[in-house]
Amino acid sequence: MRKRRKRRNGPGPILLLFMALSLGFALLFALNGQETKIAMLGPEDMDVEFGSEFKDPCVEIRRVGKLVHLTDKTELVPATARLSTDTLGRFKLEYVVSDQGEEQRFYRYVNVVDTTAPELVLIEPVNASGSWMAGFSEPEVRATDLVDGDLSDRVKTSYQEGKIVYSVSDSHGNEASLERKISRDGSEPEILLNGGSDYRFPAAMDWVEPGWYVTDIDGTDLSDRVSVSGSVIPYKLGTYTLTYTLTNDQGGTLRAERKVQVVAAERKEAVIPEQKTIYLTFDDGPGPYTNELLDVLAEYGVKATFFITGAYPEYFDCIRRAAEEGHTVAVHTYTHNYRQIYGSVQAYFEDFKACEELIYEYTGSYTKLFRFPGGSSNTVSSFNPGIMGALATYMRDMGYYYFDWNVSSGDAKLVQIPSYEVYRNVINGCAQYDTNVVLQHDVKDFSVRAVRDIIEWGQANGYQFLPLQEDSYGARHSIFN
Repeated sequence: MRKRRKRRNGPGPILLLFMALSLGFALLFALNGQETKIAMLGPEDMDVEFGSEFKDPCVEIRRVGKLVHLTDKTELVPATARLSTDTLGRFKLEYVVSDQGEEQRFYRYVNVVDTTAPELVLIEPVNASGSWMAGFSEPEVRATDLVDGDLSDRVKTSYQEGKIVYSVSDSHGNEASLERKISRDGSEPEILLNGGSDYRFPAAMDWVEPGWYVTDIDGTDLSDRVSVSGSVIPYKLGTYTLTYTLTNDQGGTLRAERKVQVVAAERKEAVIPEQKTIYLTFDDGPGPYTNELLDVLAEYGVKATFFITGAYPEYFDCIRRAAEEGHTVAVHTYTHNYRQIYGSVQAYFEDFKACEELIYEYTGSYTKLFRFPGGSSNTVSSFNPGIMGALATYMRDMGYYYFDWNVSSGDAKLVQIPSYEVYRNVINGCAQYDTNVVLQHDVKDFSVRAVRDIIEWGQANGYQFLPLQEDSYGARHSIFN
């Protein structure tokens, strides 16, 4: 049998090691002790700039171990009072350090000084560079100092070759200077004309000024100071002179001149169709019967032309429908008030433009096609002699195309006529020509009811139906006014 070992009751080896180390550290700290080191950080006599932030270097207290430094401590002691740099002078700072019940005092001398030069600023007027527009003047010079404040009245000016030197010195001898190049170029600016001095302008109802640009020698934009004299009649062919004038603050002037040549717009020549053709045209709508008319035209696949007015706003949607279905939508008149429309060239243009905008609103595009209210041969305008001849010329030169008619349906009479009479008037007229521009009114129900029979007659007799275009036959009348 094996003998059992006796069990030990004492501490193990690890515990003995730990106990030995702890005893060693205790002895070490007991023998280490501490010593105190006190030192003033930074210079004992220092300069600080006036108005700057003073950062106190402080006094440092260090308590360090004699043998090991595991217990070292550092403490910073500030001065007993804060220092303001808003006043120049020499100031004494005191530091009180307490160590083991004993007080030690340290002193530092701080000199608040002014070594910053004044600031010089030139306040340039618009004409400081000696521009043609404003003449010449010196800029305002401002000098400010942190300590002395405003020194503007102490600025000295000296003229040297090609420059001016401004200088100032504050009460502590700090100097500042600023140089400015002398610019005495008073040469005249040039009015630059957009599009040049010889300008071609396609005839139009309104004159569009291409504009101008002018700057002074200092870069100032003077364009809005230019006045324009002379005028252009934009719809009347000819050469016109415009004068652009700029006047400076001293009364001097300079000018530029532009010659404007109003020229005729390009036009397409009329083409006579080879096949017999009927152009169905309808005036004075859209109105109560326009949708009915569009239904008939759609049924037969026929395209027509609508010379519209602004008389019936509740039917304006027909304008959009007509355009979307491939018909031509053109200008007739907005008001159909003869005395107003033919009162003057400008009155006609205003009415025309209103109708143009109506078409644009519902179709998204403008048109060059129109029909004069009453036709170009009307006599209702005779109260204003010569107006029709002038308008026909101006509208042609502006690139517009007007259309009269060579076949009348007779529906323009004040009294209603039977639909079959409208039908007979149209087919009898068309039988005389190979190219026909038919006048009807889609605001007359009896006239609209005749369209189906007119189309069937035309198709049966070899006619094609087309909408008017810029190069279509115009069937123009003789002008009597």
